[in-house]
Amino acid sequence: MASSGLASGDSSQPGEGSSEPSSANGPSSADEAVLDLAVVGSRRLSNLLVASAVSIGGIGFLLTSASSRLGRNLMPIGHAAELTWVPQGLVMGLYGIAAVLLATYLWTVILIDVGSGSNRFDRARGQALISRRGFRQLIEVAIPLAEIQAVKVEVRDGLSPQRRLALRVRSRRDLPLTRVGEPMPLADLERSGAELARFLGVPLEGV
Repeated sequence: MASSGLASGDSSQPGEGSSEPSSANGPSSADEAVLDLAVVGSRRLSNLLVASAVSIGGIGFLLTSASSRLGRNLMPIGHAAELTWVPQGLVMGLYGIAAVLLATYLWTVILIDVGSGSNRFDRARGQALISRRGFRQLIEVAIPLAEIQAVKVEVRDGLSPQRRLALRVRSRRDLPLTRVGEPMPLADLERSGAELARFLGVPLEGV
C-alpha cells in the first residue's frame, strides 16, 4: 500500500452507537461501540512539495536542452544557448524527460490519494474493516474482532526508520494500521496503540 495509518490530528465521524466523534489518535471513550479512524494517504504537504520540485526541475532541464538545440535562451536565467547540443544539451533533455515522467507519476498518486482510507472497529457487529485506496480500486479487508490477538507497536531505527501500529491476527500476517512514509512520533504511536488496545480489549505488544 502506498501509504497507511492512524491519522494524527484528524477527526473522525461518529459511527453507529457512538456518543461523540472520536479523535484520530484513538477513541475518546472506551465505552463507544464504534471506533472509526481516518487514514492519511498520499495527499500530504511533503508529497506536494516533492512533486512540485521535480516538476520544476524537469521543465528546467527540458528548456535548457531546447535552448541548446535552438541556439537561443529559453530560460529566464543563465546562458543555456551556449551549451553544445551533443552531449550536454542531449543529456539535459534526457534528464528532463525522466523528471517529467516521475512528476507525472507523483501527481497521479497525489490526485488519487493512494493509501487513504479508514480503520473502522465495530464492537456491535464484532468486525474490523480496514480500507485503503489503491490506484484502481478501493481495497477492503474485514476481520472478526475475535481473531485480533493484540495491537503491536513496531519501532525500527536506522537509515530507514519505521514506526507503525499493526494488528496481530490469528492465522494471518500482521496487518499494518499506520501510514507509510512519515513515521509518527514515538509518544503518539504508543498512546494510539494503548487506546486502541483498550478499546479492543487485547494486549499491547512492543512497548
